[in-house]
Amino acid sequence: MPQSAVEEIRKNLYRAVVPLPRNPLKATNSYIIKGKDRNLVIDTGMNREECKSALLDAFDQLNLDLKITDFFVTHLHADHIGLVEVLSEDDAIIYFNRPDAEILNNPNLWQLIYSLAGKHGFPADLVSSAIDSHPGQRYSPENLVEFTMVEDGDIINYGGYELRCVQTPGHTGGHTCLYEGQHKMLFSGDHILGDITPNISTWLDEGNPLGEYFKSLDRVYKMDIELVLPGHRSFIYDCRGRIDQLKDHHAKRLVEVKEIISRKNSTNAFNVAAEMTWDLVADSWDDFPLMQKWFATGEALAHICYLESQGLVKREMDGQMMVFYL
Repeated sequence: MPQSAVEEIRKNLYRAVVPLPRNPLKATNSYIIKGKDRNLVIDTGMNREECKSALLDAFDQLNLDLKITDFFVTHLHADHIGLVEVLSEDDAIIYFNRPDAEILNNPNLWQLIYSLAGKHGFPADLVSSAIDSHPGQRYSPENLVEFTMVEDGDIINYGGYELRCVQTPGHTGGHTCLYEGQHKMLFSGDHILGDITPNISTWLDEGNPLGEYFKSLDRVYKMDIELVLPGHRSFIYDCRGRIDQLKDHHAKRLVEVKEIISRKNSTNAFNVAAEMTWDLVADSWDDFPLMQKWFATGEALAHICYLESQGLVKREMDGQMMVFYL
């Protein structure tokens, strides 16, 4: 088996590229901090043998011991939290945020999502297949994990780095970055990505994740950051420039969604997603892979909810279907 890609970023700080086979994200960036007494892993990749082998290989290359290693997880998605149960020892600290932990530990979560998906127009004959195929179902920790909850502003210290927790809701309800002020570094998870745009989506009938995301971007914009270490793909050296691009992307999305709803008079989230512009190689919406339709519909709904929060869109029930109109 080829060696994992391991890169030294700063003294005692490394990136291990953890592959995500047959996934559009391609890989997760797992950051490893070598400490005097204990090490820290920031995000792990999915609960898959390929991911596990890559991280174990990275530890071998760095001559580090998993038995004295703690974990920090930026958010609840399987490509970040999947391996914490498998890799952590009984005495390991697993730092996590409370809002995401409550979702992850909700035994009725998938049943709730199942009921909401149909209400937002996702075809009934595809909902079960989509949920069964969902990475969160297939590659998350198999059992409940005992977390050490962190709050916004908490400090953790490893390898000579003082890491401050910065809660940045949007991509998930409790997404939390780590900021290292001396070196002006931000471990951004999926809050800020360089090569791709973070998915801001929802299936719930409450909340405004895109509105929260904009607030979180504005908060990070004010921080003194020279290097962003994201959860996927390339490092980012112009944090504010990238934030401007992300906000512009979503502003254009909002205009597009509003125009689609206007043309339709009233419509559901699935039909809005079908007419949005997506960076995906496919001849038509019918040719989209099932999971891409799923994520696209969730993203469409998040943009609709934002327009609703601005008083630009209203909703009503049409039989068993939730429809939106201007």
